[in-house]
Amino acid sequence: MKTTERFEKLPGWIQKTILFLTKTKIPAKVIFILTSVLATAWFIIRVVPKPSRALYPCMQVAAPIMSSFVIWILTLSGSVMAFKKAKNKLFEAKYAAAFLFLVIGLGSASVFTFNNSTTTSANELEIWYKPNIPLGEAKGIFPGRVAWAHNPNIASWDGKTGFWWEDTYNKQNEVKKLLAESLFQITNKQNEKEAWAELFTFYNKTKQNKEQGYKAGEKIAIKVNMNNTDAQANTNRINANPQLVLSLLTSLINEAGVKEENIIVSDPSRFITDNIYDKCHVVFPKVRFEDHNGGNGRDKATFVENSFEYSFDFDGQTRGLATSFVEADYIINMALLKGHVSQGVTLNSKNFFGCVDIETDWRKNTHGSGFSQSREGKRQYSVYPDFIGHKNLGDKTILYLIDGIYGHKFVDGVPEFKWALAPFNNEWPNSLFASQDPVAIESVALDFALTEWPDAPDMMYSDHAMEEMALAHNPPSGVVYDPERDGTRLKSLGVTEHWNNENDKQYSRNLGKDQGIELIYALIKK
Repeated sequence: MKTTERFEKLPGWIQKTILFLTKTKIPAKVIFILTSVLATAWFIIRVVPKPSRALYPCMQVAAPIMSSFVIWILTLSGSVMAFKKAKNKLFEAKYAAAFLFLVIGLGSASVFTFNNSTTTSANELEIWYKPNIPLGEAKGIFPGRVAWAHNPNIASWDGKTGFWWEDTYNKQNEVKKLLAESLFQITNKQNEKEAWAELFTFYNKTKQNKEQGYKAGEKIAIKVNMNNTDAQANTNRINANPQLVLSLLTSLINEAGVKEENIIVSDPSRFITDNIYDKCHVVFPKVRFEDHNGGNGRDKATFVENSFEYSFDFDGQTRGLATSFVEADYIINMALLKGHVSQGVTLNSKNFFGCVDIETDWRKNTHGSGFSQSREGKRQYSVYPDFIGHKNLGDKTILYLIDGIYGHKFVDGVPEFKWALAPFNNEWPNSLFASQDPVAIESVALDFALTEWPDAPDMMYSDHAMEEMALAHNPPSGVVYDPERDGTRLKSLGVTEHWNNENDKQYSRNLGKDQGIELIYALIKK
């Protein structure tokens, strides 16, 4: 990640200081040094009293700046000292020693120069990125299938005026087409009613060993991603798309035959903002909406104690799971396509973290062991197989969706990056990904993110979590994944692989193989 991008993730007071220094036309090198000093001081003040804070995403932004600064000082002082020693030994006619110190000085200087570079190479990914090597067992009516629907007619926000989510900039009818096409592609059906019937029937046959579709009275919980909220008031930060939420409700109620009162739209750890609630409530007043605090028409989330167990104990983990998801018969997981400091991306599996009993203020939550991959590429425990494999989360999910209508390079903030990758051609991606295979859909989304944002935070080894999910029965880390702690080890949760290249975007099944991922692209024309 570039140094300037890390600055953007620092606290507001540091950003304001940098902005002031920049306006006074202080040299960039001086600004770099001062910023590094501030980041180092902030890290020490926050982490020394409470070491567990080092795991906070914000601290993991400051840590590389601090470490780079320390290395910068050590290498600079080391090279100066070594050159002085070389000079002294030369005057003393101790040529071997002089040569040795000269080599040390040159080495330190080269480290100093390298560490001071702000260039990030996408070729770093080649260290671990290997195409078309499928791992795991593909899931779904058409195993490993991921539907990618693309409708360039949706988003028209200029990045400056009003809110990105306003109806003025998002055509509701075109979003509805996007969802419908995703359902068609994933089931090979030609209308939404048949597509939903196929999804429910396949789930019940696979999970319950029952040859039946949706039955009246069964409950559906929709997990939306409202991570960037701190109140029910509207915000321009990236969260769930209101038009897409309404389209999903419309399809479930009008096409699948689900009654309004049997659906709950929920983010138990955050807030359902007015732009979503107001838009959907006026059309479907009996649909329930749930957030952490409740009020203003929303239900207040409750939690069942000790109903969620991680496979690996770590400090600060919470064990309560939202009652609405424990009681649901089916779950639809609607995630966002965006990056995330410390883990590369945040997709469907991380979306389930919002169902456990955590604080609305992310700073108070422990992102402990398992939320981030090893920066050295070491295999280790990941929390994501526990979310996807849990009986009251992933095991109840009939459909995974990843909203890529706008997408975002970072976990928070306002959507600001249009996509250069074909076929987007410097426009908003206007895409929706759908799958019954939770690992396949995350693998596809990761490939898009890696290609479009190779310098986004912490992309290196970001596929390790997906490999842990795909090989949950025998993972590379050696961890025994058993999220219910009942002695039953998880089986493979899906299939993962990388595409062949960014131009063709082909996976193993696209290439005629009988295993791996199949990516189906559908362009919705005017």
